[in-house]
Amino acid sequence: MKIQDFLEHHGIAGNPFAEEDAQNDTVFKRTCLETTFHPAWDKIYGDPADPSTSIVFGEKGSGKTALKLQMVRQFTRHSLSAGTHAGGAIRSPFVVLYDDFNPFLDRFVSRVGPNRPVEKVLGQWKLWDHIDAILSLAVTQLVTSLTEPLSRSNVSVQKMTGSQARDICLLAACYDQSTGETFPARWKKLRRRVGYNAWLGLWPLLLGLLASLGMLAALTSGFSSGSLGWAAAWWPWLVLAAAWGPWSTRRVQATWLAWRIVRSMRTGNRTLGQLAGALARMPVVDLAGQPLPAIARSDDRYELLAKLQGILTAQGYAGMIVIVDRLDEPHLINGSADRMKQVLWPMLDNKFLKSPGMGFKLLLPIELYRFIEREDEQFNQRARLDKQNLVPSLEWSGETLYDIASTRVQAASVVSPSATLTQLFESKVDQRRLLDGLRSLRVPRQLFKFLYRLLVAHCHAHTGEQPVYQIPLERFDTVLAVYRRDQDAFDRGLAPR
Repeated sequence: MKIQDFLEHHGIAGNPFAEEDAQNDTVFKRTCLETTFHPAWDKIYGDPADPSTSIVFGEKGSGKTALKLQMVRQFTRHSLSAGTHAGGAIRSPFVVLYDDFNPFLDRFVSRVGPNRPVEKVLGQWKLWDHIDAILSLAVTQLVTSLTEPLSRSNVSVQKMTGSQARDICLLAACYDQSTGETFPARWKKLRRRVGYNAWLGLWPLLLGLLASLGMLAALTSGFSSGSLGWAAAWWPWLVLAAAWGPWSTRRVQATWLAWRIVRSMRTGNRTLGQLAGALARMPVVDLAGQPLPAIARSDDRYELLAKLQGILTAQGYAGMIVIVDRLDEPHLINGSADRMKQVLWPMLDNKFLKSPGMGFKLLLPIELYRFIEREDEQFNQRARLDKQNLVPSLEWSGETLYDIASTRVQAASVVSPSATLTQLFESKVDQRRLLDGLRSLRVPRQLFKFLYRLLVAHCHAHTGEQPVYQIPLERFDTVLAVYRRDQDAFDRGLAPR
């Protein structure tokens, strides 16, 4: 008997339990994304108009990635429905997904010590490395929105002040990591878009070019008249060299500053030549006293975050939300709880997590909570997790898991009235029996795996000539017992991953 025949008999198109990852789950994205929420949703999501921090711990398959997708969707919906303020920009948070650590960790390791043990290298990961990575993601996303022809920001970008235009260009010079076009072309487009002309940055080059043109004109005139004796003297060439002196000095200063920034930004991909060229283009007066990521410390990064928030506010955003997910997936971490701790712990700083106008949504593996339970008073005073909307475990009740399964069946139903979960079973498998059985599965991923295995086992037990379109109680209990035994063995490390 085919599974497809079984499902079609009940008016269900496709297997609603085939996918296990929310990232690729079409049923979840189509329906459950906006209808099925965890009981702690309000605490985790917060108020879009006033970003706040929440820290969630959950085991594999408990729905952390689903939470991320739901938050992104709800923030987007809020931006479309919240209305506009007097400036015409939507009052919604600027959402940054900090969920791919591979590029940042790879650059970090290649600069700190590619031939050293990974644990020792990750031990040098600091808070400012996180801030650099977040700024890279946020600035790249913002610059893209500002330079795209049909960007939503077109309405308010003209209202940038001179200092804000300078700030976004300075941030882009250091942190824009787009690979869609060359950095010089993109930076030039940004400068034009925000009205940052910075003509004062060109005078050293113009002076040198005018002196060179003057010398060329004098040589041409002397050659035609036969009076080039003056060219053998030292003073014309000294004047020419002096004319190029400001440009040479500016390039040396910009290259030195760019080298310090590139060395300090251990997660960045900006090259020395690119950054030096951008800094040399900016007037010295615009760089004087500005915070730059040229020193291995967090203070300058905090100021750069404040500059970014000022720009976002001018563009109509109600703060910034940073969603952290998939910490266990980078190949350098590979699921190691110790390595995850090395990377995450610098971020658990109350000053950082409570930055004004910012909210962090940390969706973390449950293994890290066991480390927190063993931390000392000094860590607790620094992190102040009691103020961070902490969810120690992303748990699901049997009733909630039942609702999830029912919603998925209804979402995949193509008949009216919609198919239900209970109609897939014989009458002996009533709702109470289903609740008792599903409660032991704990998380949505295990729920989907079990129901998929149950459907396969039932269909394999019958032929297409003599189909049975309802699952009996005996098979439900047998498959559940075997699945729980296999899962317990997996949890103890006795089964292969």
